[in-house]
Amino acid sequence: MTTTRTVESVDEIKALVGQELGVGDWLEITQDRVNQFADVTGDHQWIHVDVERAKASPLGGPIAHGFLTLSLIPLLGQVREGTRISLPYKQVFNYGLNRVRFITPVKVGARVRMRTTLQAFDELSPGVYQITNLQTIEIEGTERPAMVAESLVRMYL
Repeated sequence: MTTTRTVESVDEIKALVGQELGVGDWLEITQDRVNQFADVTGDHQWIHVDVERAKASPLGGPIAHGFLTLSLIPLLGQVREGTRISLPYKQVFNYGLNRVRFITPVKVGARVRMRTTLQAFDELSPGVYQITNLQTIEIEGTERPAMVAESLVRMYL
C-alpha cells in the first residue's frame, strides 16, 4: 500500500471506520534490542536474554518480550504507507489500550511490521475525539500475528 491520501476533515475520518489505514516497514528484532529492553524493564527472564539456554528450549532460541512488541507501536507507526490523518488539532494524547493479545512469540532475528485499521472515531464532546485503531503486528513469513492491540488516541481540535 502506498500513501494514497491525507484525510483533513472529521467527515473524511468517519468514512474510513472499518478500513485499513496502512502498513509499515519491516523492522528486525535484534538480540541487542531485546537485551536493552530487559535492562530498562528489569525483566531478564532467560527465554529473552540467555541465548544458549533459549536455543535448547522448545522455541529454539530467544524471543522478544511481549511488552517489547507492544512498545514498538509508536516506532512501527512512524514509517507507514497508506492514509494519513491530518486534522488541525491543539493536542493529541496516547489514551491507552483496550485489548492486547500476544498471539505468536517473536524470535530474535525475525522481522515485524504493523498493520493499522481504524475501528472507531467517536466525538466525546465538542472538539474532542477518540480514535480507536486495531494494531496488528505481523511477523514476516508467519501467518499468525505476533500481537493484536486496540490503541486509543484522544484528539482535541
